[in-house]
Amino acid sequence: MSVLEQIEEVLVVEEVVVDQNDIILYNDDHNTFDHVINQLVKYCDHQLTQAEQCAYIVHYNGKCQVKRGEFKKLKPICEALLDQGLTAKIE
Repeated sequence: MSVLEQIEEVLVVEEVVVDQNDIILYNDDHNTFDHVINQLVKYCDHQLTQAEQCAYIVHYNGKCQVKRGEFKKLKPICEALLDQGLTAKIE
């Protein structure tokens, strides 16, 4: 069999690259633990224990990554946290 007679298969792999961002919650001096926890449960879909842990991380470390995803999905969540008086940013 000659080279010309061989069938060449070409495999095309399409890879979709989605940039992932994080909502970072920062410590402040005016929000209570309960308020922060409630907002994380409400807007970030955290379980109560996860929200409590994030609140303590923010308190002791100054910041905590509280949500990861695509920018367009994080933007309204971050805006809601800001509207509730929290200090947050998408990075």
